[in-house]
Amino acid sequence: MAHPAVLRKLVDEYEALRAVHADRSNVEPRGRIAEVACALCISTGTSDVDAALVAAYHQLRGAQVHDDSLLAR
Repeated sequence: MAHPAVLRKLVDEYEALRAVHADRSNVEPRGRIAEVACALCISTGTSDVDAALVAAYHQLRGAQVHDDSLLAR
């Protein structure tokens, strides 16, 4: 499972892109949504974006990130 800060970033980006895509039928966000969905699936060990979101929410619900020094590299 990915670091909680990484999961949070992926979930936030996926939700933001999904909201943008809902407002417009622009091709560019769709490509990025697919990339982020794939990253979410890989990070959570799932093969479906909905399952990946559930797994990420479950992990993030109890996660308390106090040290993100590994992400600063």
